[in-house]
Amino acid sequence: MTDEAMQPYQRIAQDVRDQIRLGRLKGNDKLPSTRELADRYGVAPGTVQRALAELRSGDIIYSHQGRGSFIRESAINAVADPTAQAIKRLEEQVADLTARLERIEHDQDSTRSNS
Repeated sequence: MTDEAMQPYQRIAQDVRDQIRLGRLKGNDKLPSTRELADRYGVAPGTVQRALAELRSGDIIYSHQGRGSFIRESAINAVADPTAQAIKRLEEQVADLTARLERIEHDQDSTRSNS
């Protein structure tokens, strides 16, 4: 979806995710206030609240009444590059298969030497 096709609240939420992915926002970092975000993006505070609600529902941020909204530690992995995540899963699968193959070969060698 292009930026033009996104609703304003979606653009704000995506921008926060992008900032996390780029390392500009880290776990437990405090987001600017609703008013500051509304001014930054040129939108109504309700639009910012909707973006924050989307980020909360996606476990990207958490909020404390009167203190603000903060980036979750787990958000760093949640917004990571999908390609990098897929490569990491493949590497883990290859390592698991390698370990299984080594056990099978070891068991076969043990069986042959006992024969």
